[in-house]
Amino acid sequence: MKPKNPVILCNDGFTMSVQGNRNAYCQPRNDEGPYSHVECGFPSSKPSTSALREYAEDLYGKDEIDCNFTDTVYGYVPVGIVLDEFARHGGIKSGKMPE
Repeated sequence: MKPKNPVILCNDGFTMSVQGNRNAYCQPRNDEGPYSHVECGFPSSKPSTSALREYAEDLYGKDEIDCNFTDTVYGYVPVGIVLDEFARHGGIKSGKMPE
């Protein structure tokens, strides 16, 4: 099995897990990549973009006010949306995106 990617740390301290493997909510759903969509999870704070927040698993059946954005998974998120979120947090300091 493919090892998990380390949590990504941004330059402003924001962190989030980003995974791509056969057990993750990603496309393609395998251990090879390259990935067009990835699984994100457990950000350290509410994502700054509504584009990413729309993928929150905890949001289903709720409005955005009731959603716990930091204790949920974000499935099948387009890579561009994830990279935009990291750019808004000053870029990636450590960790890496799935390849």
